[in-house]
Amino acid sequence: MQRPAHAADRQQAARLGLADPLQPPPAIYAALDLGTNNCRLLIARPTCTFGAGDFRIIDAFSRIVRLGDGLSRSNQLNPAAIERTLAALEICRDKILAHSVQRTRLIATEACRSAANGAQFIERAWRHTGLDLEIVDRKTEAHLAAAGCSVLADPEAEASVLFDIGGGSSEVVWLTKSPAKQPCAQQPAMRASAKVGLWTSLKVGVVNLAEKFGGHDVSPEIFEAMVDCVMRELRPFARRAGAERRCAKFHLLGTSGTVTTLAGLHLDLARYDRRRVDGLWMSHAEVDAAMRRLLAMSWRERVANGCIGPERADLVLAGCAIFEAIRRAFPSPRVRIADRGLREGLLMQMMNADGAWGRA
Repeated sequence: MQRPAHAADRQQAARLGLADPLQPPPAIYAALDLGTNNCRLLIARPTCTFGAGDFRIIDAFSRIVRLGDGLSRSNQLNPAAIERTLAALEICRDKILAHSVQRTRLIATEACRSAANGAQFIERAWRHTGLDLEIVDRKTEAHLAAAGCSVLADPEAEASVLFDIGGGSSEVVWLTKSPAKQPCAQQPAMRASAKVGLWTSLKVGVVNLAEKFGGHDVSPEIFEAMVDCVMRELRPFARRAGAERRCAKFHLLGTSGTVTTLAGLHLDLARYDRRRVDGLWMSHAEVDAAMRRLLAMSWRERVANGCIGPERADLVLAGCAIFEAIRRAFPSPRVRIADRGLREGLLMQMMNADGAWGRA
């Protein structure tokens, strides 16, 4: 039998950001991001920490499925990629059911947007798993990335550039300073974050760039050719952002396997550790050194590295080329690394729309 909750219990729960023990637990939410390269799921419960809306992760899943494998050549999702992805979605469905999730948003991005059979795949996924995936447009993807990551932007910076390097597209967002709303008795504030000023979606990601230039053996000349390719895509946005206000604290904010890999190399991690990477600041010189180290590795050395592995060894240099193009377009003395993204943005938006923190 559960003991009755006393006033001291309620005060301790409030200090720890836990739910009131006299109230039923808040709803459980799930967010799924199916990209060109990865299938990712996050299951969480809303919570309040220091008077601000937040969430506590209950379960997570991530698998490289390469749904967009060969898409740049055929304009079709191929059968093997579809089967890999359906197997991952089955695991996601089982986790959602096991945790009795009450609210979900399940999105698919560039691979399903651009493939001629993308809509047919979404229908098949629904019949096969019962998961109702939504193909989102590029604007939605950029804003979700901002919702998930912008809390890491320096609050003293007038502006920063958020970038999300994906498998089939890369989103670049000009963030401006935005103070948090003050909490009230009915609804705590969302965590302080920046707001979207300008945004663009480049039709280039690690998968299609590696397919175009190769990913196993990348010479300095091939790497520069990749950077030039991305620069041509990025140049119109860089011109638009050129007149925007910035200050001495201007910085980059990056989310993707590319930047987290570079952070892992910088920290000399034997195995990737999200707790040490998420929120890490790296200087311009530190990024340079990590990139030089990565470019000097052979494909076999990349495969053997605990922060890269066989599934991303042929993609990470294409990601570095995208990152390098962004660094050249928006010179900055520092970059903050985010191991978070669309799933966190989905959770924040759902919980905020539901007023979930007022009940947490």
